[in-house]
Formats: sequence, structure tokens, C-alpha cells
Amino acid sequence: MLSQIAPDEDLVFFRPHEFIARESEQPAGLYHMLEGWACRYRTLSDGRRQITALYLPGDYCEPHWALGRMPSQPIVALTNVRAKRVPCQVPSGALADHQPSFWKSLVDGCERQANWLVTLGRRTALERLSHLLLELFERMRQSGLAYGQQCALPLTQMDIADLTGLTPVHVNRTLQTMRTKGLVELQSKWLRIPDVAALRQAAAISQADAVI
Repeated sequence: MLSQIAPDEDLVFFRPHEFIARESEQPAGLYHMLEGWACRYRTLSDGRRQITALYLPGDYCEPHWALGRMPSQPIVALTNVRAKRVPCQVPSGALADHQPSFWKSLVDGCERQANWLVTLGRRTALERLSHLLLELFERMRQSGLAYGQQCALPLTQMDIADLTGLTPVHVNRTLQTMRTKGLVELQSKWLRIPDVAALRQAAAISQADAVI
């Protein structure tokens, strides 16, 4: 199903599970996420899914398309999404206003991918979930969408499993352990972190390390 575009504002809207981009198809533009969450993923031959990137408000989906790259993996909306579509090229001239956020999004995305390699390769289940929740909270905070120690978390346990390389059962058990330890509170698609320092310690992140 095609997204709906508001021609006078160059805004694009996607519903949950709607494709924002399909693999190896020319994208209609870059999408500056204003509201909602989306993900990039790869599906294995047996149907297993690995989520390889999350796009939150403030992110560009995906900056490297401006360098002439085609989507190598599909991208789908996880929630209702509102985004501003911009030309699929490196911002310059009339697009100069986009340059700072564009390049920051590109650099942050590369940094997150490096962190995720460490997470999937070396961290325990509790460390993986702690790192993921810290990253999401920090990204929401930077976008002005965290309220005190809490933020929205519209991910299902299956989504979290596909992000962390764990089974849904393992995710459920680990989240229960984290709740019991007082590391996180999860209710009605909201995340609250009572003690950020304690969650950083659980994620095996030093105070000098970046989360995103």
C-alpha cells in the first residue's frame, strides 16, 4: 500500500507494517522522521527476522541513500509515522538547513551499528536488553521526547527479540529479571528507568562510553 503525501507540505504518512522502502527499489527520497518508529530488517531463508536498525523521531531514513545507495534491506513502519520527505541527495544550496542534522544522523547511525556488533557478539542477554533500552531512552531524550526518566517504547517483545538476537521467551524472562532488580519499569508501552547509572552498569557500559 502506498503512503499518503500532503503535497503542500511535503509530508508523508505511513501506517504500522507499511513499507517505507523496499529492497533494491529506488527510494522516493530521504525521510526525516517527525513522529513514530520504523525499522530496517533482514529475513533469513527460514523466516527468522533480524532488525538491523531503528528509526526514531529526529532520525533520517536513510542518510546513505543520498550517496547514491539503493536500499539493501526493507524498511517498515512499526507505528504510525509522520515524516518529511527531502530530495535523495547530499544536502547543499537550498537544502543547507538540513546539513547539520543530516551529517549527525549519518555519523550516529554508523556509531550505533558498531555498538550493535559488540552487543550481539559479546554481551549477555541482560546486557543486550539494558544497552538497547538505554540507547532508545537516550535517543528519545535527545529528540525532546523523554519525560523525566521515562519515554514511549512501542516495541513488542518479538521486536525486541529480533533486535537482540534472542528468543521472545528469553526476552520475557530477562525483562522480568530486570523488573525484579529495579532496573526498568515497563507499562502500557512506556519505559521508565529509575536509576540510569545502575542500568549502565548492567549493560557493561562505562561512564566514558557512548550509548549511541
